[in-house]
Amino acid sequence: MKWLRISTALTGIAACSFMLAQVAPHAREAGAILAGQDDPAVLSEIRLDALLRQNDRLIQDNIEAALAAGDADLADSFVALARDRNIALPDALLTGVSDAVKEENSTSHFAKRFATGLVTGSADDVASLSGTVAGDLFVIGDIRDVVREGKHLAMGEDTDRLVLGLAAAGLAVTAATYVSVGGAAPVRAGLTLVKDARKVGRLSEGLAAWAGRSAREVVDTPMLRNAVAKGSVLRPGETVSAIKAAFRAEKAGALVRLGKDVTRVAEKTGTRGAMETLRIAEGPKDVARAARLAEAQGGKTRAIMKLLGRGALLLVAGAFNLTLWLFGAALTLLGLLSSIKATTERLTQAWCDRRRARRIRRAQIAAEAALAAAALRA
Repeated sequence: MKWLRISTALTGIAACSFMLAQVAPHAREAGAILAGQDDPAVLSEIRLDALLRQNDRLIQDNIEAALAAGDADLADSFVALARDRNIALPDALLTGVSDAVKEENSTSHFAKRFATGLVTGSADDVASLSGTVAGDLFVIGDIRDVVREGKHLAMGEDTDRLVLGLAAAGLAVTAATYVSVGGAAPVRAGLTLVKDARKVGRLSEGLAAWAGRSAREVVDTPMLRNAVAKGSVLRPGETVSAIKAAFRAEKAGALVRLGKDVTRVAEKTGTRGAMETLRIAEGPKDVARAARLAEAQGGKTRAIMKLLGRGALLLVAGAFNLTLWLFGAALTLLGLLSSIKATTERLTQAWCDRRRARRIRRAQIAAEAALAAAALRA
């Protein structure tokens, strides 16, 4: 019975040791994720480590896919990520990315995209964004958007109130840009990106809902409706003055912060990176996290967000599961320590019992010897 108890304790040590070896890596990763959940740079690094361990061709496959889609900027971002991770890539693939980037940055391509952004007001790269911002800085783009959406509003038709509000806010910010000699330009560029993301359907539902509420707060709708009903691109001065009168600058703080954060992302990741951020962000806090991530990771940010999505910014789900891994590891460790304690106690007790039995046998032998000697003397 005694050795059965010892064997049971030893089995407990073996079982808990095996379970701890299985659970410990997951628990260690879970602990690191929970500790870094407020730092998007740290969080993305941990998640990338886990993802790249599962597929060593992940980066190469994504580069090839980006080149096939004509997105040289994304392919170059993956190259930067591979370089940072010391992942070797075929020379032919690196050459292909380099050639694609040169073509995308060529003068002819830039001029064509600039003109597209200036005329249509839609941006999906640096060149077209430059044209779009130029149009908005000269109030052409914002007046165009305000008048178009305002006419819909005045006639009772479907109106994109978000685009309307952003354009109205943009006109007020543009005036501040001129007054401050470009000091408000980052906000102007960020608001333009948000507006363009809305137009092309790249603004997430959560962010669109938040921006829509914010846009309604900064605009006096009756006054704006009256202004745009009489406004025209052919009378920019009169139209801008009327629209600015309907803009509540004191309530524009949230939109201004959003514009600044979007611009911070665009400065590090490019226009497409900012657009992708607006697609996955569910609110201004997500955009602020993306700005912190972009400042920490630079040109690798687009690749990281492509691989991780919103998971690059925060714990989108699984916090309970991560906690369970830690709890399971703690229980397993407690079981191991308890088994070690029980084994030690039972081995010690067995050793003590054995010494006691030896002493008793020696005493018995001595007593028997004494009795035998007394019998002989008698």
